[in-house]
Amino acid sequence: MKVILIIDAKNLNEKRVFDKHLKREGFDEIEGEEFAYEGEAHTHLFNTRAYILEVVTKALAKTSFDACKIIFQIGENPMEAYIFESNKKGFFETKV
Repeated sequence: MKVILIIDAKNLNEKRVFDKHLKREGFDEIEGEEFAYEGEAHTHLFNTRAYILEVVTKALAKTSFDACKIIFQIGENPMEAYIFESNKKGFFETKV
């Protein structure tokens, strides 16, 4: 299944490092779009969601940023929006 990932990162310090981590984990930048990525999922929907949250969390850990929100779609399934909570060091569901 195709995965589309949109990230809203405020004041991301090292976008190159961030992008490199995402690429290594199977997410390519969508040409002409900043902070938009695509990839392929080969696992169950819930496993793919957990994987995406883990990959973006690890990419954020490699740089500094002020805030981050993500939203993604797996196949034909739009997923919930998530916000990164720095004090908890992870993503949590939020309203768009």
